[in-house]
Amino acid sequence: MKKLIVFAFIGFLAQLIDGALGMAYGVTSSSLLLAFSIAPAVASASVHLSEVFTTAASGVSHIKFGNVDKSMVLKLIVPGSVGAFLGATFLSNIPGNLAKPYVSIFLLLLGLYVLFRFLLNYKPIVENGKATLTRKQAIPLGFIAGFMDATGGGGWGPIATPVLLSKNGMSARKVVGTVDTSEFAIALSASIGFFISLGWSEVNWFWVTALIIGGVIAAPIAAWLVQKVHPQLMGVLVGGFIILVNSRTLFTTWIEDSSVYPYLYAVILIGWLTAILFAVNKIVGKQLPNLLTRKSTRNIAE
Repeated sequence: MKKLIVFAFIGFLAQLIDGALGMAYGVTSSSLLLAFSIAPAVASASVHLSEVFTTAASGVSHIKFGNVDKSMVLKLIVPGSVGAFLGATFLSNIPGNLAKPYVSIFLLLLGLYVLFRFLLNYKPIVENGKATLTRKQAIPLGFIAGFMDATGGGGWGPIATPVLLSKNGMSARKVVGTVDTSEFAIALSASIGFFISLGWSEVNWFWVTALIIGGVIAAPIAAWLVQKVHPQLMGVLVGGFIILVNSRTLFTTWIEDSSVYPYLYAVILIGWLTAILFAVNKIVGKQLPNLLTRKSTRNIAE
């Protein structure tokens, strides 16, 4: 029962973050599963099996509310599915102890990317139509994002979302909806790859069920949270969290002297706290002039 609660909480936290940012479900849940000493292939398989259900529900909702560019979904799912299948097969044939630190490195780099992207390069997107990503551009994007998603347990959102946003042809709402909807095919393809390579006996359905339960509970809360927490601040919080969790795996793997761990964690926490304060300062600095303008306008009207 205790493990059910723990894994349900992991699914809850991962979905809460993903629902607020449109990315990081796989990265967050995989990072936490690795922290519990679960083999990378089994962790990624469990995450992708749970994502088959969560992304299906998410995709239906996004389509219903008109948040999906269907033509872009079709461009991404074929190369993405191929990449995810090959990534799952590749990871399944690597010894768990050998792969674990390298998967953590990949996840840590994704965490750094998410943190600095939201800290230094956050730009609200104004809706102006469809994305300009061509089919030739979609093939390598989908393949790489799908492959990295399967091998690292996450990466589809952190890789595909910023690329689509950089094209400035689709609103953030449609980017998130399109990426989430296409992720169903990626999760399904990766799950098939893990099934062929590992077999169902290697997958702990207890973990998968717990992740799904937690994710379902978190979904409506995340929808509310995204309206209350500034996305720039949420991105910095998520990025730092992913860095902290995966640093633990790297420290325990490559640093034998455990007495230095507290100092290393202190450096990470201080850097994370500094980034949070910097993000808050930037958010307040941008919003304060608007608040003062609205207040002055209201006083004049009175």
